[in-house]
Amino acid sequence: MIIASNFKTNHTRKLTKDFITTVNKSLTTNTKSEVYIFPSSTALDTYETQDNLIIGTQNAYPIQSGSFTGEIGSAQLDEFDIKTILIGHSERRHILKESQESIVNKYKFYMNLGFTIIYCIGEPLKIKEQGINKILEYLYVQLEGIDTSYENLILAYEPVWAIGTGVTATIEDINNIHDVIKEKIDKPLLYGGSVKLSNVEEICSLKNVDGALIGTASWNKDDFIKIIEITKEL
Repeated sequence: MIIASNFKTNHTRKLTKDFITTVNKSLTTNTKSEVYIFPSSTALDTYETQDNLIIGTQNAYPIQSGSFTGEIGSAQLDEFDIKTILIGHSERRHILKESQESIVNKYKFYMNLGFTIIYCIGEPLKIKEQGINKILEYLYVQLEGIDTSYENLILAYEPVWAIGTGVTATIEDINNIHDVIKEKIDKPLLYGGSVKLSNVEEICSLKNVDGALIGTASWNKDDFIKIIEITKEL
């Protein structure tokens, strides 16, 4: 089981250190789950963690270093031995207007560096309302140019209409999409979109759900620890 927390633009450097330290202490070496935490860029650091707790970056520019104001490159990640990255999150696609071309360039750059990549796909409400065939058509466009055979790839299905809205896809919705994706791509597949304490066990118990990428509900360290505990035997 893979349980990931995306801090987005939340938590200070001090709060992040406390969060990671507390979560790390709660884990045991025989916990089967892989736990990922994606802090904001200002809170990236070297943390002493157990092998199953991995710190990643929410974003980075596809370059080692250079003149790209406001961005970080692989040189900044290397300083903290970070080898995991989120790519393709809907907020970067829809709010920050990242194109599929720029996402593919980023994917290829960090794939060539051997990073573990959690690659996000998901559809907006207007596509969902057109039915599953249109949903899949939309999702497959987001996979264009992406080497889905890459050994360090983890996929995350996050319906845009369910992120941060409190609205979660139905179990049937999740089942249908995950089943089709897993038939096409044999990689770990996470679900994201208003996952919380009250529904994480049911969602992660589904056959083709390999874990969860969690936003809001993971920002409280005690709740995140409970989520890890609830799902560790699934």
